[in-house]
Amino acid sequence: MLLDDATCGSPRWIGKSLSCVCIKRKGHYERICMTLTPLQEERLQRLKHRMKVYFDPSRRDHQEALKALWHAAYPDQELEGLISDQWKEMGWQGRDPSTDFRGAGFISLENLLFFAKAFSTSFQRLLNKKGGKRATWEYPFAVAGVNITFMIMQMLDLQSTKPRTFVRAVFVQMLSEDEWAFDLLYCVAFVVMDRQWLEKNASYMDFNEVLRSTRMQLERELLLDDVMRIEDMPSYSLLS
Repeated sequence: MLLDDATCGSPRWIGKSLSCVCIKRKGHYERICMTLTPLQEERLQRLKHRMKVYFDPSRRDHQEALKALWHAAYPDQELEGLISDQWKEMGWQGRDPSTDFRGAGFISLENLLFFAKAFSTSFQRLLNKKGGKRATWEYPFAVAGVNITFMIMQMLDLQSTKPRTFVRAVFVQMLSEDEWAFDLLYCVAFVVMDRQWLEKNASYMDFNEVLRSTRMQLERELLLDDVMRIEDMPSYSLLS
């Protein structure tokens, strides 16, 4: 079913029981179907599974992932232990970072590790708060990362059985192009958040407001005419 130009790209199709909607991109209408292809279904279920995994400090693979994050962040500094005051340097709330994963689970650690490995320059810049005029009371890097994962999970609404937002439908299409679309979107979100933080001259108490404006920018970019992949988002160029 094709929708008129006023409806395409808007969330007004929600609740109309449509199997397909359309969005105008690159000068023509592209059909976005709610009925998933086998590849989309497979990748979406895999992503949903990742989102359900809690961080378990007793699991060896979770311990190793946490150690890998430390070594990616501080390659020249030896980690004293999984419970140590050193973790506060990265922006965890206390000596035991495992207590900070409750909101978003193990995937938030995977996201941080992906960011550190895929875009090490941007990761180090944000970790060490380089560039721009910084607040005296800055956002804690690691905890901010966990909050960004949770924000994206809410924005994409992937846990619902039926799509309720157009952003989700567009993102699921992107999974066809790249299984790591969620992790890439996370990296974009982090650099967007940091840029908005600087532009707003924000301090710690402004973090939730900055996170909301970050979500709004991501939603706008995902629905742009020529954005077919995460790499097409204008803010992707902020990564290095």
